[in-house]
Amino acid sequence: MPCNTDVLKKVALFSLLDDDEMAVLAGQVDLKTFPARARIYKIGEGAPQAYVLISGKVRVTTLDEDNQEVIVDEPGEMDFFGFASMLEQTPHQTQAHALEESVCLEVSRDDIQVLLERKPHAGMDLLTTLGRQFHAAQNLVRSRASRNPNEVIEERTTVGESIADSVARFGGSWAFIILFSIILIVYSSINIVLDKKAWDPYPFILLNLFLSMLAAIQAPVIMMSQNRQDAKDRLRSELDFEVNRRAEAEIQGLARKLSLLDEKMDDLGELVRMPKTRAASGSDTAA
Repeated sequence: MPCNTDVLKKVALFSLLDDDEMAVLAGQVDLKTFPARARIYKIGEGAPQAYVLISGKVRVTTLDEDNQEVIVDEPGEMDFFGFASMLEQTPHQTQAHALEESVCLEVSRDDIQVLLERKPHAGMDLLTTLGRQFHAAQNLVRSRASRNPNEVIEERTTVGESIADSVARFGGSWAFIILFSIILIVYSSINIVLDKKAWDPYPFILLNLFLSMLAAIQAPVIMMSQNRQDAKDRLRSELDFEVNRRAEAEIQGLARKLSLLDEKMDDLGELVRMPKTRAASGSDTAA
């Protein structure tokens, strides 16, 4: 559907255009309506287009190494999405879905090229848009990297494992040693003082039976807790590895995008210098 110039005026990137340029751009771009839960574009889609959300609600997501969906951005009205892939002309690294019926402005690389040739200063708005996407990527890395291993472990803890940890924690403390020593001393002293009336005279056979039963129960519980500690250490190592791998991938991606920004800045500089050069040559000819 053809776009109205009134819609383009609301987009910050196009607001610097005059009426004639706005009319030309309005004839190039298209307005598209996506129903609720419709896919706007998918990961790996070639010939990428960028979109500006005019109305509705859109969610941009990607898939992590565990094939889990991760929310990258939820653009507001008049915000771009899918912009970096459109500029690079590389397959989309994200996917976008309409959460409700949404109207989007579809923009191609050629449209942006025409815009920059006619209005070079609009490049600053373009860089602002890219900077917003960089910050969204950095926030995503920060949120994924800040997963607390202890919280992940606690989410997976069962009641039996919690009891085993409590028993092992108490059994390996000075409080248990002191309390158990007091009980043994009191038990032995009472049976020695009672002599023949004692319920467990020396050599305390009943006490030995209780101690054997306690050791038989306590040993596997402590081993269970030790196995759980090994699982905790393994989970922490896996999370550290995932964080390092994601950070490395995001750093490489940001480096590529910064390189692209440098190239675009050079192109913008040339476009800005060209009118000045022509004006200077015109003055020399007039002289």
